[in-house]
Amino acid sequence: MSKLTALQIKSLTNQAPKKYADGGGLYFCVRKSGVPYWMLRYSSQGKRHEVTLGRYPQMSLASAREEAVMTKQGLRTGTDPIREKAKLALPELNTVEELFQDWFDNDLSRRLKYPQIPERIYRKEIHPLIGNHPIADVTPRDVRAVLQKLHGSNRPTIANDTLMYMKQLFRHGIKLDLCQSNPASPFTVNDAGGEETSRERTLSLDELQHAFQVFQENISSFGRDNYLACCLFLVLGVRKSELCEAQWREFDLETGVWRLSKERSKTGAAITIPLPTQAIEWLQILHGHACGSPYVFPARRASKRPHMGPDTLNRAISKLFGREAGRKVQPPNKMGDLEHFTVHDLRRTFRSLAAAEGVPGHVAERCLNHKLKGVEGIYDRYDYFEERKQAHQQVAGLIDSIVCF
Repeated sequence: MSKLTALQIKSLTNQAPKKYADGGGLYFCVRKSGVPYWMLRYSSQGKRHEVTLGRYPQMSLASAREEAVMTKQGLRTGTDPIREKAKLALPELNTVEELFQDWFDNDLSRRLKYPQIPERIYRKEIHPLIGNHPIADVTPRDVRAVLQKLHGSNRPTIANDTLMYMKQLFRHGIKLDLCQSNPASPFTVNDAGGEETSRERTLSLDELQHAFQVFQENISSFGRDNYLACCLFLVLGVRKSELCEAQWREFDLETGVWRLSKERSKTGAAITIPLPTQAIEWLQILHGHACGSPYVFPARRASKRPHMGPDTLNRAISKLFGREAGRKVQPPNKMGDLEHFTVHDLRRTFRSLAAAEGVPGHVAERCLNHKLKGVEGIYDRYDYFEERKQAHQQVAGLIDSIVCF
């Protein structure tokens, strides 16, 4: 088989579509429409493959032959040209920040219902220390530095989540062949926040009396919206995100119901929440405070979120206990000997108060928007609306004199 010449190649561009062999697996390909190109045919693992080397006339005959020789040399050392070409098509990722953004765009945002949770942890805990590091340069010592910074913050859950997300992040880097090993894999929860125990904190009526009295005495700094949010958490027993991100369109204050959609419900099922009379009054006050915002608790400062942040209320409560993150000099403890509590503890307290009022367990569980377990959950589709309405009103009546605003 005679080899092609440069003059022949030039004349072939006007011929009918065909592949013209130059020898050694190299072909000059003329298409019916489009630019002619060079193609190399080769065998790998018992199968025949074809890979495009370049377009004509940008790649000359001499350049095509040289590229074909180099490609075949790579094959002998185990380099697959198709796989290498696929790598070149990937976006250039150099730093940990660029790796995280690719992970967020192509995995987290598609897989998770709330991808902003790992994003927030990355931005606050991981990026400040290693975000600008080249991916392949991150070592276990860098991972340890991130974890050590968290040791003194008394946030074991955040520390464990940070380690978990670092492991997942660098596992994504391994998938993209951007690093050969995972620098976070040698670490366990004992190196981060330790084994976590579930909280069982509930507040007694005396503790609630003390806490809300301190809220009222410091209302100018604690905030009226924060105060009313605590009241609502206590009588509704809802989750933090469900109330902090609530919009006015979900409420019908005339009939006294809150329709929580399945998209916003953690269980993935919609639920209609009955509002006790006190909650309706508090929401009417908040409607005036919202100044036309579609959110019940609009953001009061410049923020990416249009509503109250997930940590806002817990930070305000902790400040009254003399704890404020990021400050060397802590504020005075105005709560005295009262044990520290969080927003979620108010939800747990609602459950305890409901039990004290004689509310049946299955009704209280539905008040918390928990799915009923076992056979009962399979066959019992009744929503207990009237029973839940009575339960919420009983709890509201029990703490009415404590939280009167």
